[in-house]
Amino acid sequence: MTVAAAQGAADSAASLVQSVDWLAIAPPALTAAVALIVLVADLFVPERRKPLLGALSIAGLAASLLLLLPLRAGDRSTFCLTADADVCSYTADHFTLVIQLLVLGGALLTALLSITELGGGRKLPPGEFWFLLLSSAAGAALLPAARDLATLVVALEVATLPAFALVGLKRGDRLSSEAALKFFLSSVTATAVMLLGVSFVYATTGTLHLTEIAGRLDDVPGKFETLASAGVALTLVGFAFKAAAAPFHFWVPDTYVGAPLPIAAYLSVVGKAVGFSGLILVTVIAFPSHSDVWGPAVAVLAALTMTVGNVAALRQSATRAWSAVRLLAWSSVAQAGYLLVPIAAAAYAGTDQIGSTVAYALMYAVVNLGAFAVAALVARTKPLNRLADYRALASERPLVALAMGFFLLCLAGLPPGIVGLFAKVTVFSSAVDAGLGWLAVVMAVNVVVALYYYLQWTAALFRAPETAEAPDSPATEPALKPVGPLAALRAPAPVLAAIGLTAAAGVALSGAPQLVLRFAAETLF
Repeated sequence: MTVAAAQGAADSAASLVQSVDWLAIAPPALTAAVALIVLVADLFVPERRKPLLGALSIAGLAASLLLLLPLRAGDRSTFCLTADADVCSYTADHFTLVIQLLVLGGALLTALLSITELGGGRKLPPGEFWFLLLSSAAGAALLPAARDLATLVVALEVATLPAFALVGLKRGDRLSSEAALKFFLSSVTATAVMLLGVSFVYATTGTLHLTEIAGRLDDVPGKFETLASAGVALTLVGFAFKAAAAPFHFWVPDTYVGAPLPIAAYLSVVGKAVGFSGLILVTVIAFPSHSDVWGPAVAVLAALTMTVGNVAALRQSATRAWSAVRLLAWSSVAQAGYLLVPIAAAAYAGTDQIGSTVAYALMYAVVNLGAFAVAALVARTKPLNRLADYRALASERPLVALAMGFFLLCLAGLPPGIVGLFAKVTVFSSAVDAGLGWLAVVMAVNVVVALYYYLQWTAALFRAPETAEAPDSPATEPALKPVGPLAALRAPAPVLAAIGLTAAAGVALSGAPQLVLRFAAETLF
């Protein structure tokens, strides 16, 4: 080989070497690193010191959140093509940072709720729990930054696979095992359909990068047009499943009931963030030329999802076991329908509508995590967690009852939950602006229907406690004593901290809801 040939080979090899922007990938990378540290440390830490693993996990999530601050300019990308530096696999733009804030913040609050559920006589093993939670959070934080279909699929599965184990982590619990199995089987089916769609898209475009797919789908030969449209539709299935959009929602109620309550809260917020961020990326960035395919489909999914969720929530009996968790589960399905509306509107009115989904997701994450935190507190003395168990909560825990009432009113979109009202108005406006009047009407009807069960639950919090006749009282003068479910309730500090943080965030956002809208507007691509 001549010197010139050797020099040319060296230059060619050097051109294939990519520089890595470690700061851009720091939030998910640190979360994954802490997960590995926890996994190894669990082998050597004695049982009495297992709580240190929880402290390390919380510190790692907090540090990952802090690493978002240097990235706030939203102008970093890495893992780019050597031939075209504008085509990258990882982008830390404003959309990425907002979703990572939601994901890592949700994981941090989940960790706070989980501290009292681990170790001692509990059924959840600490080491495995923290490793799985951090691993899932790392995948969820990676997904909004992914800008090619391969990274999207990998991130989606990294976020989902640990969640299966988290749901079934209650050893010896039949409901937990059944919930994990249903979750696993339905998720695998959805993933298989999504991968089929990805293969169709790759076959017709010859690339996996989202921006390049967008350009090449415009020039697909006529004989491949049907294959490309099928690929677009099938690719959406996996993300619709994670977002709990009907008809891919059937796993939600049983999974939430069988999972530990902190994990149900995690799935309701972080799981949805994963699904919706994936949907936004593939529709708005990769498939804008096929908006005539996914636009009507997402609009129908939105109408069907909110209707199914609200109708099922109405049917929950106050005395049925786990009815409170089931109502929150069906409520989350209905909320997923509202979140889908701006994505459908983006097909008709452009990407400006996506900010409405992000704003609604931020509001929903804060108040839904707060509602699950209160449910976790009540479950400590009433493990069946029925709606009836919340009656007279105000007489035992007035501040907790006020917080729960505020969370429910935010979800309903009523004052003083101003941030919930603004979020719903913004979503409603996006449908109107896109010319989807029928969808706006369906949403308005569903919002009114949802008021019934939200207000009914809120009213129960402040009702007088049920009374019963004391057995040692004279029959002529019955002595009444409270039999409220929350007598002698112990309130662990981490759970109270989670309730306080979410309530404070909700109140702050209700005082200045325009901050959420302005913040969300900056996430546009």
